[in-house]
Amino acid sequence: MPRGIDRDEVQRLLAEEAAQLLEVLPQAEFEDEHLPGAINIPLKQLDRERAGQLERARPVVAYCYDYQ
Repeated sequence: MPRGIDRDEVQRLLAEEAAQLLEVLPQAEFEDEHLPGAINIPLKQLDRERAGQLERARPVVAYCYDYQ
């Protein structure tokens, strides 16, 4: 179930639960800069098939970078 989390929780999920980082910005922005180890599935392309690329047993931390 989606929920907001803070930086400490992201770090805990990565360290303790091998969470997957999912960057949802367009490919060009992902290539320009992203968090180490992140997977890129642009939000406009995020469908059932693409989501199937993620490991269901591991938590997913979806994020995007926004200047606002």
